[in-house]
Amino acid sequence: MSYALISIIFCSQIGSIVTARSPDPLNPELSLRSKQHVIKINQTLHVTCRGSSPISWSWPDHVMNGTERISIINFNSEDHKKPYCSNLTLSDAQAKDTGYFYCNTSSSNIKQRKTAFYIFVKDKHNPFVKQYAEVPKVLYVIVGQRLLIPCRTTAPHFNVSLKLNYHSLTIDGKKVMWDSKQGFVIPRTTLNFTGLLSCETTVNGKTFYSYYLTHRKVNRINSIQLNVTSPVKMLSGRSLAIKCTVTTELNSRVAIYWDFPGKGNRTNSISKRIDQSDHMINTFYSTLVIDKVLTSDKGSYICQVRSGDTMRKRKATVNVYEKPFISARCQKSCVAEVLAGQAVYHFPIKVKAFPPPDVLWLKNGQPITERSIRYNITGHELIIRDVSEEDGGSYSIILELKQWKLFKNITFTLNVNGASPLLKMEKLKQPTEFQKAIIIDYHLCKKSTREISRRTGVPKSSVKLIINKYMKRSTVVNKSCSERAKKVHGESHHSLRKKVKQNRKGNRGSTLRFSKDM
Repeated sequence: MSYALISIIFCSQIGSIVTARSPDPLNPELSLRSKQHVIKINQTLHVTCRGSSPISWSWPDHVMNGTERISIINFNSEDHKKPYCSNLTLSDAQAKDTGYFYCNTSSSNIKQRKTAFYIFVKDKHNPFVKQYAEVPKVLYVIVGQRLLIPCRTTAPHFNVSLKLNYHSLTIDGKKVMWDSKQGFVIPRTTLNFTGLLSCETTVNGKTFYSYYLTHRKVNRINSIQLNVTSPVKMLSGRSLAIKCTVTTELNSRVAIYWDFPGKGNRTNSISKRIDQSDHMINTFYSTLVIDKVLTSDKGSYICQVRSGDTMRKRKATVNVYEKPFISARCQKSCVAEVLAGQAVYHFPIKVKAFPPPDVLWLKNGQPITERSIRYNITGHELIIRDVSEEDGGSYSIILELKQWKLFKNITFTLNVNGASPLLKMEKLKQPTEFQKAIIIDYHLCKKSTREISRRTGVPKSSVKLIINKYMKRSTVVNKSCSERAKKVHGESHHSLRKKVKQNRKGNRGSTLRFSKDM
């Protein structure tokens, strides 16, 4: 009698015999008497499953459907509650087939249900399902978290011991637990489990080893940087590339994710690499590339980095323009009046353009850059310092994008009136060049700031400022006290000016240097 016929008979009688049932009656039922089954190497496994909806199977990753070693036959039973049956046959079983198999049922109206069973394929020559006998497998350890040493066996009764750095560990069922379907489990890892771990078992007098090297994992993220400055501005149809650079400590590993407006809908590519050339840090790179961006791609581009429970992110805003443009206007009026003597004047021109245009400022038809050092142009902004009456006139800003033949011209009229009486009085209060020279002479004669102020009539704050500027700017210091400072008090300004002039001619080797800013 064929196994297919036996399966059909079983499927009709499955409810009256002991099977591997799930606590949930809606879950599929298996022909196996328990959820754990042991077969020998090269044997054939037959399993039948019955369910209330169409059946599918799943098994360890390496077992492929459609090969000669596995076959599936689907058929129906007379049981109206569970009319669907399926038979799975695995022939020439191998040690690596050891693992969980699942019988699944699903339909459009019923959520997927599954019943699992575990198959051991006993192989005395390969007691470990996956053995690392020469090169240890690296296990990342986080202190306080669960650690699995995956030395599961091909038979449940194999006796396996665990050693750390060649010293045996006690399997107490609490700090260290054994499970033949998983391996050794350490619920809460400590620093004591750092080093070389080995699983060992002896079968028929031969000892087999599987080695694992623990590596303490650190979740610290040192830095995250993007290679662009927010906001990023670009034209539609161009390519966008953003690189996220992450630095961590040597024992850290990270997962880098991107979040952006077109995620899931737009074609993109993400390349990743790691640089471990530095002996102190690891550097991870992730580059997001989107070809031919659209205006719908504008928005926030976020690089999210996770290392264990640690998460950090960096964001850049991307603006996508459909085509180049230039927009410019006077903020209030294109005519302004200012007073001579004003310290700074900003021309109130508002410009919006992309890409950044070529900018040229003209005054009365002539380029401004050739006129005065008091004129400062930054981007499209023009600033005049120490405004004078000669600054009045007609100013023009010319904005141009030659490649796209775009042009914009704004003309602004600036009227400069004479200085106000208040400004003139402030200027009159400023010390003259003659007074500055006398103040320095008094200073060299060791006179106090108060005495210098009393003798010259210059406020103490101005005296201090003049002396400080002299000390910073003077290239040769005349250390001797000039006789003129001793005689200056009470003499006329005319005679004092004459004496200072003569003194300068006669002492060229010790000239006092003054700047106009003093």
